[in-house]
Amino acid sequence: MAKKEKIEKNIEKKTDKKKDTKPNKENKKSLFVRFRIFCHGVVAEFKKIHWPSKYDLVKYSLAVIFFVIILATFFHLITVTFNLILKLFA
Repeated sequence: MAKKEKIEKNIEKKTDKKKDTKPNKENKKSLFVRFRIFCHGVVAEFKKIHWPSKYDLVKYSLAVIFFVIILATFFHLITVTFNLILKLFA
C-alpha cells in the first residue's frame, strides 16, 4: 500500500504543477513591458558582439573580392571550353 500511496502523491504533484504552469491573465505582463524587456535583451546581445577593426574589415573585403574574381574567371573559362567542345561536335 505504501508504494501505491507514493505513486498517487507523485501523480497529484505532477497534475498540480501542470495547473500552475498555465499562464493566467493576471500574471501576464502588458505588451509595453514585454517590448521593453525585449529591447533590453537586444541591447545586451549587441554589447556582446565583437566588431572587426578597420584593418580586418579591409583585409576580409579584399579577400572576398579576390576570390570572387578568381571564381568568375574559372567559371568563364569552363563555359568557353564547353562552348568550343560543342562547336567541334555540332
